[in-house]
Amino acid sequence: MTTPDVSVVVAVYNTMPYLTECLNSLVGQSIGVDRLEVIAVDDGSTDESGAELDRFAAKYPGTVKVIHQENSGGPAAPSNRALEMATGRYVYFIGSDDYLGEEALARLVGCADEHDSDVVVGKMVGTNGRYVHQALYKKSDPDVSLFRSALPFTLANTKLFRRELVEKHGLRFPEDLPVGSDQPFTIEACVRARKISVLSDYTFYYAVKRGDASNITYRANHLSRLRCTARIMEHAATLVEAGPDRDALFKRHFTWEIAKLIQDDFLALDTATRQEVCEGVAALADEYLTDELRDSLDVKRRVRICLAQAGAVDALVRAVTEEADHGAPPFHLEDGRAFAMYPGFRDDALGIPDRVYELVGEAVPGRLAQGTELIAAEWDQSGDDLAVVLTVRIGVLGDTGSTTVRLAKGAMPKAADKPGARRLPSGHQLPSDGGECTVGVAEDGRATTVRTRVPVHAVKAKLGVRVYVDVAGSTYEIPVKTKGKPLPLARRWRQAVPYRVSANQNPKGRLVITTAPLWEIKPGAGQRLRHMLSRLKRKVSR
Repeated sequence: MTTPDVSVVVAVYNTMPYLTECLNSLVGQSIGVDRLEVIAVDDGSTDESGAELDRFAAKYPGTVKVIHQENSGGPAAPSNRALEMATGRYVYFIGSDDYLGEEALARLVGCADEHDSDVVVGKMVGTNGRYVHQALYKKSDPDVSLFRSALPFTLANTKLFRRELVEKHGLRFPEDLPVGSDQPFTIEACVRARKISVLSDYTFYYAVKRGDASNITYRANHLSRLRCTARIMEHAATLVEAGPDRDALFKRHFTWEIAKLIQDDFLALDTATRQEVCEGVAALADEYLTDELRDSLDVKRRVRICLAQAGAVDALVRAVTEEADHGAPPFHLEDGRAFAMYPGFRDDALGIPDRVYELVGEAVPGRLAQGTELIAAEWDQSGDDLAVVLTVRIGVLGDTGSTTVRLAKGAMPKAADKPGARRLPSGHQLPSDGGECTVGVAEDGRATTVRTRVPVHAVKAKLGVRVYVDVAGSTYEIPVKTKGKPLPLARRWRQAVPYRVSANQNPKGRLVITTAPLWEIKPGAGQRLRHMLSRLKRKVSR
């Protein structure tokens, strides 16, 4: 019998009706059923999954092989059993609720053969709202590093592995991990691989979020996820020695697995479980969170992890609660540095270093936009002179002398739409349309208010109201949103050549000041008028 190019492993447990699409996508692969074997292990399904597997096995004898076994509690045991049966040169794993693009296996095998790759990762996307990290798929690369790429954020086993590598190192899935059992396998395979390739020019894999969100990833509780994360990191630590490479790998776990334990749903836990979660997070941080890795985290995750590490459960609860209720806290600006004012900041009783709260190389346009809003707007007119008086709130405190409000021509770049603001490139010139600012602290003490009088000029223009502020060495441009605040009525000003000025909210909710002549002479109107007068003069002279 000819050795198949690839053995596809499918661990199955109660995934109907998604299983049918999964299997159809496998037997319909362009590589052909003669170069493929599908090994499906029914892990004690109680729905129609077992019968569906048998139907495909009968329809595709010699290609689809089915094993039925008692439920093992997770995908590890059925995956291991399938590996024992695999005969292909390569092995590929797919979730039984997911499906492949038609050319997926042919392209993956072709890449592995061409580049002598031990692991090949094909572009993966989510469906039904399932999130899939995309940074790895910006471009194809025949030789990527586990430690100098986004690969640590893509550690699922949904990849092509050279089976010789798997068997040489005895790679198997830990059967006592209910969540994340694919990570130890994937990490070790990538550490031991001679070459890892990434293909981004085709959608290989469609990860489906079930309508009932019953994927195993979505069902595990906090303590189970904590224990599994600890096991994954312990195993990885035996493969990668302490240093920059391990930090690069573990950044994923502190950013995802650990940080997710202390997000909004942490508040729903009872007091004892909160304490146990924090103790587990502290143990992992004590062991693996180096200063360099800590600094590389975004400030929100860093503060929460370090509060847990310090045993400051009450402060952590306040941090999560206040951010959920009121948004991110303001930044305290001091000597060119910026600190997020989460609970515990400069609390002598906790003794957490300022560095934990500091912005370290992180861009924060979204946080600044979230804390910026219009308080009031009005016209101030004296004869032909007109100005708009604006009062704006912005979520910074401390050294706020750089803060200014100005009128800017042109739209914000589209890249600023999602965060709602942007960090300006070094040397960027601010708009000249500005006025003197009066800066004070808001009544609630959580923001700065800026009041400014900006002259309005008699020109045809559409100008956005923008706040400019220096935060941690960078200047940010923040379009001011009205957020339902009343705006002054449009008015006419100037006598000789009257103009109209209006303050409006654009479709993105941003405040725009529009000026234009009250009566505009259309282009060519003067020439047409002269022509008409010339004709009239000729008629009269006759």
